[in-house]
Amino acid sequence: MAQPATLPGPSSRSRFPIALPTALVNPSRLRSYVFRLPLFTRLTVCIVVGLYLLSLQSAWSVVAWGSLKPSVIGLFSGGMYRLNTYVFVHAGFWHMLLNLLALVPLFERFEKEHGTLTSAALWLGPLATLPGGLYILVERGLLGWDGEVVGASVWVFLLLASEGVRSARGNPYLEIAGAKIPTWSTPLILTLVVSVLISGTSLLGHLCGLAVGYLWGLGYIKFLAPPDKAIRWIEGKLNLLGRVPHYVSVDQKTYGRYGVLPTSANETPHANAIGLGWVGTNGGQRLGAS
Repeated sequence: MAQPATLPGPSSRSRFPIALPTALVNPSRLRSYVFRLPLFTRLTVCIVVGLYLLSLQSAWSVVAWGSLKPSVIGLFSGGMYRLNTYVFVHAGFWHMLLNLLALVPLFERFEKEHGTLTSAALWLGPLATLPGGLYILVERGLLGWDGEVVGASVWVFLLLASEGVRSARGNPYLEIAGAKIPTWSTPLILTLVVSVLISGTSLLGHLCGLAVGYLWGLGYIKFLAPPDKAIRWIEGKLNLLGRVPHYVSVDQKTYGRYGVLPTSANETPHANAIGLGWVGTNGGQRLGAS
């Protein structure tokens, strides 16, 4: 399977926040950046890396176990767990590495904005199952196909779509080579470019992530987030902030739950999006590449 390639981001004049943090391009700050990652982001990275290491053995296929394959998912088929596992499973080292490089800065920002418990509830719940369910609905229900997908890039595109919507409120257009492009459309354009430049990518998988991301950014599905009152009660009973290192409290959030994240016109964007690709024997797809 083809190795994924990174894509050039928008002009440095853009305020669309898809830049990798300086720590990831400055080796002297990388170690400090990693040690400051919040708890749920760390756990996600550990699960992804752990499943990749587990996949190196040949006795049992991690990809076959965790992939999102429509024909084996149903209320009574025992495959519903795949709606959560497919985002953690990757089809190769480069697939995993590039997806993590794209995901970690976005995930870290989300967790610092919403808190650790809220992030865990969302990413292990609706923000994983909704894109997966939409993929199954279209892939199996409308198209009659059965391509299986894996990889965290669905989360990358979901977050990019959400950030695009919020950035558009303060900066409706991006100027690239004299042309004005609606800010909200940047993730969609990036998705189409990825599908053209990276062979075997799942355009449908990316579009499902984008659709849920746009709904989240517009506020239509934010009712799915657990209420702050319940989160505060749990944190107080368990004293999570005092006991758990790198935990982000619901009252310790950097920007407030639904606040617009600050961006800088001086940031130089880097590629963040990794393609969704095929893993099935007959054209099955993986989210990312290997």
